[in-house]
Amino acid sequence: MKYYIIIILAIVCVNTGYSQQDPQFTQYMYNTQVINPGYVGSRDVMGLGLLYRTQWVGFDGAPKTGTFTFNTPVGELKRMGLGLSIVSDKIGPSAETNITVDYSYSLILANNARLAFGLKAGFDILDVDYSRLNIHDPLDSQFAENIDNKFQPQVGAGVFYYTDKMYVGLSVPNFLNAEHFKSGNDEDGEDDELIADRLHYFLIAGYVFNLSPSLKFKPATMIKWVSGSPLQADISANFLFHDKFTLGAAYRWDAALSAMAGFQITDQLFAGIGYDFQTTDIQKYSDGSYEVFLRFEVFKPTERILTPRFF
Repeated sequence: MKYYIIIILAIVCVNTGYSQQDPQFTQYMYNTQVINPGYVGSRDVMGLGLLYRTQWVGFDGAPKTGTFTFNTPVGELKRMGLGLSIVSDKIGPSAETNITVDYSYSLILANNARLAFGLKAGFDILDVDYSRLNIHDPLDSQFAENIDNKFQPQVGAGVFYYTDKMYVGLSVPNFLNAEHFKSGNDEDGEDDELIADRLHYFLIAGYVFNLSPSLKFKPATMIKWVSGSPLQADISANFLFHDKFTLGAAYRWDAALSAMAGFQITDQLFAGIGYDFQTTDIQKYSDGSYEVFLRFEVFKPTERILTPRFF
């Protein structure tokens, strides 16, 4: 059974037009920099973030994703932001590493609102080890050669508008259609394309309601559109108690129900955990998906944030 699952996952990876290609995250509101470079520097302090996701637990070869982010504001008015994003994504026989440098420049608008324009540039490295598959025909030319350190450049952009209580952003993390897999030769002797990266469009938004001095409520959404795939929408609702403890739930349209919790351990350190219950037939064979997240922020005592921003 496990061998068939690996093959299914591999097909999902290499199918051209009907599957999601970028990793997905339940705690996307804490991982915004990965999809939108306009976010870097928006929290006004230097920050480090770590996220690890294991998807469809119980499946052999199921997706496992890790991210590292660093960002800091630059300049006296903190109009600019610089950052680094690293995403490692493994599924079945493939391992993909994405490294980008992020830059943002923000316009200061009325009532301390800001409109940030971001750029993302870097590269992607792909490895595929076909020996991890249970191949029906060992002589199949499609699986004759592994893919080793396939290099592809990446260029993306985003805009991010925010105040102390709300945000909205639109981004495309990568404008380049990088070709990954080939299916051999067609009748003319030319390589047939099996998969190429497609443009991913992300729209994110959220608003913070102060229900009481000790309770905040934040509904948020992330809508993703990829050519050839159904529109994907994530809707979440999070509550923040005493600026310390976060509890929330989310729904991914036609895919999963999620639960999230987080705790501000110290002024600098925040930790979060998320769980997905699949609403598709996958749940019959899986124990769900899990995420853990850590954020560490560095600031001077005089910069101490008395009321942390809820995004």
